[in-house]
Amino acid sequence: MNAATPAAHQAAALLLGYPGPDWPARHALVRECLTELATPAAAPLLRFCAAVDGVPVLDLASAYVRTFDRSRRRTLHLTYYTDGDTRRRGGTLAALKAHYRAHGWAPPEDELPDHLPLLLEFAARCPAPGKRLLCDHRAALELLRMALTDHGSPYADVLRAVCETLPGPSPADRAAALALVRGGPPTETVGLAPFAAAIPAATPLAEGTGR
Repeated sequence: MNAATPAAHQAAALLLGYPGPDWPARHALVRECLTELATPAAAPLLRFCAAVDGVPVLDLASAYVRTFDRSRRRTLHLTYYTDGDTRRRGGTLAALKAHYRAHGWAPPEDELPDHLPLLLEFAARCPAPGKRLLCDHRAALELLRMALTDHGSPYADVLRAVCETLPGPSPADRAAALALVRGGPPTETVGLAPFAAAIPAATPLAEGTGR
């Protein structure tokens, strides 16, 4: 693993966080550190920093909400892409939290453990298991990267940087991402057998409100 990879993961985690009052200082610190980072991931991260340089915090915060919180297709909660709003997702989230704790890290209680900035922070703190987790969610990362690119969002460069730190997507990763694009996340059908005929097919991951 490139020694600079954990730093790239930490930078991406900070840049993908909600741009609150601390954003100007956070942005300046990350940008300064990136200029000394010897990794291909630094270039797209610096492009993002340049793209948002000088944007008022309130404007950037509004764009952040429109980008990530009002579209199921661009959510930062990675297990939504693979588990949807099913009971299976609860087990996946619990397993993620247990995985963090097994490596000595307790994520904040006010955020779901599949939030991409949290995964990236974990990868920065615990590089080997963190990178494996990111690889496990490679299909979701690719889908999010493509969605942000289609949306014309500068945040697409942050996702490009994250993907730069990982092995190239395998045919299985590409197939999984295409399947998610075509079919959308799973829907809950357990216990609803009598009403199965009334349950619509999974909605493709297109624009919509909510996650």
